[in-house]
Amino acid sequence: MHARGQTGVPSKTTPRMRATDDEIREKYLERAIRELNRLNGELAECEMCDRGGRMPVLGSGHPQADVFMLKYAPRPSEVEEGVAFYGRSGQALIKSLGRLSIDPLTVYGTLCVKCPVTDSSQSAPDCRARVLEELTVVDPRIVVIMGGPALAELNALDVPLGREVEPRPGEVQRLTPSCEALFVPDIDASLDEETAKREFWGAFRALGAWHEELPPY
Repeated sequence: MHARGQTGVPSKTTPRMRATDDEIREKYLERAIRELNRLNGELAECEMCDRGGRMPVLGSGHPQADVFMLKYAPRPSEVEEGVAFYGRSGQALIKSLGRLSIDPLTVYGTLCVKCPVTDSSQSAPDCRARVLEELTVVDPRIVVIMGGPALAELNALDVPLGREVEPRPGEVQRLTPSCEALFVPDIDASLDEETAKREFWGAFRALGAWHEELPPY
């Protein structure tokens, strides 16, 4: 867009400018991938938690996702595969995102407790706090917090310019100046009981309204 009377930029330069923008985006993506790989490597070698030789359960999804899903602790299927949201919760989440017309491939999901300890209270606080590193790298537009324990962990983090998120299901709240938050019930506790399923969906579908209001760029 040009000011009135301004000579337009020659068309032959336009492809070069677009390529430059693409290169910048690619550099940001490469950096995010590199930083997450570094974090995952450090988690694999971490000895803060007594996990009995088992590997940690790592986050998965797009490294620059708009939507950051946060759950408290892994289920057995996640421990077995070493991937957050693997199994029934992941399948339920994919269906829920589909109903909201949100591409699951544009979402990132992770856990507060990454180590498969027998009792989640045995996990090291410094280990759980590393979710802040993931949050910083991914830099999402919204964090979906699943359940009270995950909410307590998030509120305990020293999120730069962060505000405390209230346990108000289905209400989009401000977390930081550039990131919002949505509290919903724990998806794992919502898989086998109809009332719990309805409560989860009633809160989670607010993500759809939020997503529809995103600018188209």
